[in-house]
Amino acid sequence: MPRTTTLYRPTGPKELALVEASGWTAWPPRLPEQPIFYPVLNEEYAVRIARDWNVPASGSGYVTRFQVDAEFLERYPVRQAGGETILELWVPAEELDEFNAHIVGQIEVVQEFHAGDGNGNRDGN
Repeated sequence: MPRTTTLYRPTGPKELALVEASGWTAWPPRLPEQPIFYPVLNEEYAVRIARDWNVPASGSGYVTRFQVDAEFLERYPVRQAGGETILELWVPAEELDEFNAHIVGQIEVVQEFHAGDGNGNRDGN
């Protein structure tokens, strides 16, 4: 079993439906206006995006967690996109298939937010 790194991805309902359609094993191809795939390194940052950006944009926001082969991830430097805990990886869209091939196990929903409820629910409940 390879050594893995835990990553998080805040997502809206459309992207989450595509992840589900993959059997919870892959991220969908980027749209033309999305040249980079941005997984993040901590859950708190993912929560902020899911709650504060995805909910207003689409009515729901989800925080997913997944494991990726740590050796493979070494090619992507950690980017600090703001404050000390705002850390993400920048995966070029053309490398997403290879990135998906290095996901270990399944992508899981660990928190979800919906317009009007104001609270995240763990484990998708």
